[in-house]
Amino acid sequence: MAAMHRLQLLKPSSSPFTTSYLFPKCPHYFNYISKQPQSKPLVRRFSTTPHFLFCSKSNQQIPQSSNDVAESESQSIVGDLLDYLNESWTQFHATAEAKRQLIAAGFNLLNENDEWDLKPGGRYFFTRNMSSLVAFAIGEKYSVGSGFHVIAAHTDSPCLKLKPKSASSKSGYQMVNVQTYGGGLWHTWFDRDLTVAGRVIVKASDGSFMHKLVKVKRPLLRVPTLAIHLDRTVNKDGFKPNLENHLVPLLATKLEDSVDFKDKSKSQSSKAAHHPLLMKILSEELGCNVDEIMSIELNVCDTQPSCLGGGNDEFIFSGRLDNLASSYCALKALVASCELPGDLASEHAIRMVALFDNEEVGSDSVQGAGAPTMFQAMRRIVDCLSHGYLRESAFERAIRQSFLVSADMAHGVHPNFVDKHEDHHRPELQKGLVIKHNANQRYATSGVTAFLFKEIAKIHCLPTQEFVVRNDMGCGSTIGPILASGVGIRTVDCGIAQLSMHRT
Repeated sequence: MAAMHRLQLLKPSSSPFTTSYLFPKCPHYFNYISKQPQSKPLVRRFSTTPHFLFCSKSNQQIPQSSNDVAESESQSIVGDLLDYLNESWTQFHATAEAKRQLIAAGFNLLNENDEWDLKPGGRYFFTRNMSSLVAFAIGEKYSVGSGFHVIAAHTDSPCLKLKPKSASSKSGYQMVNVQTYGGGLWHTWFDRDLTVAGRVIVKASDGSFMHKLVKVKRPLLRVPTLAIHLDRTVNKDGFKPNLENHLVPLLATKLEDSVDFKDKSKSQSSKAAHHPLLMKILSEELGCNVDEIMSIELNVCDTQPSCLGGGNDEFIFSGRLDNLASSYCALKALVASCELPGDLASEHAIRMVALFDNEEVGSDSVQGAGAPTMFQAMRRIVDCLSHGYLRESAFERAIRQSFLVSADMAHGVHPNFVDKHEDHHRPELQKGLVIKHNANQRYATSGVTAFLFKEIAKIHCLPTQEFVVRNDMGCGSTIGPILASGVGIRTVDCGIAQLSMHRT
C-alpha cells in the first residue's frame, strides 16, 4: 500500500479571506494543521468503523470549542477520503461514487447525446464510458466570454486486468490470465489477497442490455511467490519475475468437473473464455444467471482496505492514492464551493472538475484526457449560455481567461533513497502542495502559472514546495501537458506528496 500524510488534507480552523480565486473554500482541503499533543492517542481505524472521528456517515457529537470544531471537520474530511478510496476499487467505481456525491449535492446529470439547457447558477455534470466525468457550476453573474476555473485529475491506477480469454490451467490449478495496465511495481502484487471488480454487461429479461458494476469483496485470487528453497539466489540477484509466465493469479484447484453448473451446455463464447467457477461467482454477486452475463471488463484488486496508520495515525495507507486522492480533493472542492445558496451569487466564471480515465497509459482514448472531451464541453457551455448570440470569438476569449490545475500525486522524498531526488527539490510529506516543473514540458507548469498558484496559496495560508527530476533520470508526466496543448489553457501541475507510488 502507498502512504501519504493525512494532515495535508486537513482544514484550518479559520481563514481571514473570503475571496475565491479557483474555488471558494476549496483550497483549505489541501492544507495541513499543526499537530497538537493529544492526551489520548487515536486508535488505528478503518473508514468503515462507526466512530465519529473517522466516519463521515456516523452521527457526530457536537464539539464545544472552535478547536474541537476544526479538528472534527478535519477528521471528517479524512474519513470521507477513506470512504471514497474504499468504494473506488476501479475507475468505474470511482466515477460511480463521484456521480453519487454530485447528485446528492444537487448537481444535474446531463447526457452528451441530448441538447443542453444551462442557466447561470446551475450545477451540472456528465459521465463518459462510466469511467470519466466532467462537472461544473456556473456563476450567477456569468457573462459570455468569462473563463473556466478547472481542476483535472484521473480515476485510473496501475493494475492487472483480465485478458479477453482469461481461463487457463497449470499443474492442477485454475489460473486467471491477466494483462499489466500502466507502469506498476508488479513485484508488490505477489502474495496479496486479491479479488476482481469492474464492469459487466448483463442481458435483461426484456432482451435489452445494461451495464452493472461488480465487486467481489472476499479474497479470490493470489499470485504466490516461489519459495526461497527453490530460488536460492533471489536475494542476491533480485526478484525478476517474467510478467507473462509468473504474474498469473491462482483461482482454485482444478475441481471444475465436480461442480454442477446449470445450463453448462448453453455457455456462450464470452463465458467459455473464462472459468465457469469465476462466472458463477460473478453471477452470484450480480444476482443474475451465468448466461445473462454477456461481457466482462474486470480489474484485479487488493482487498486490504484503506486506513490510518503510523505511530500517531498520521499516515493514510492505501492503494490507488495516485490519483484518487487528487480526484477526491477536486470533487470535494467543487461540491463545497457551491453548497450554499449564495456561493455562486458573485461568481462570474465557471467552476469545473474533470476526472479522466487512462492517464496511466497515455490518455489516448475516448474517455482519456487526449480526447476533446473537456474542450467540447467548454464550447457547448459557452454556446448554450450565449442564447444564440455569440460575440466575436467568445469561446476563444473564455479560454484565454481560464486556468487549469492539473492535480496528480507527487513523489515525496524517500528516507531510504534520498539520492533519488534532486538535491534542492525534495518534497516532504506534511510540507505542502508540490508544484512540478520540467523544462522538457513533461509537466505543463510555466513561470507564470507557478507564480499565480503560489500567490493564491499565500493568500490562503497554504505552504507549497517544488519538484524537479534529476537530469540523469527520466521524468513522468501528467494530463497537464495534454490538456494545455489540446485546449490552449494556462496550466500548473501540482500534487500531494506520497510514498510508494504505483504499488499494489
